[in-house]
Amino acid sequence: MNMLENVNVALQANVYFDGKVTSRAVFFTDGSKQTLGVVLPGEYTFSTSQAEVMQVTSGNFEVLLPDASEWTNFPAGTHFELAAGVSFSIRTNAVAEYCCSYH
Repeated sequence: MNMLENVNVALQANVYFDGKVTSRAVFFTDGSKQTLGVVLPGEYTFSTSQAEVMQVTSGNFEVLLPDASEWTNFPAGTHFELAAGVSFSIRTNAVAEYCCSYH
């Protein structure tokens, strides 16, 4: 998906890790929400409050999934799924972007 249509977008960004990770919430007419994010080079750990699907839209993420001992590579065009109530880490060597859907 290259374009989101018929949506409302939050004017204020979610800012994490001293501005190195930012996202904007996008609200659909059916009541669902996604976030569009930008991640600067670095390594970051997140926790989920609900199940998520993270689609890498540009760049590349290495992800340490919950209960994994090795990092997995996710280039642009791929995605990974996360359960609610877990922690995971991502790292990137260049600016990367994502779209996160919640379930």
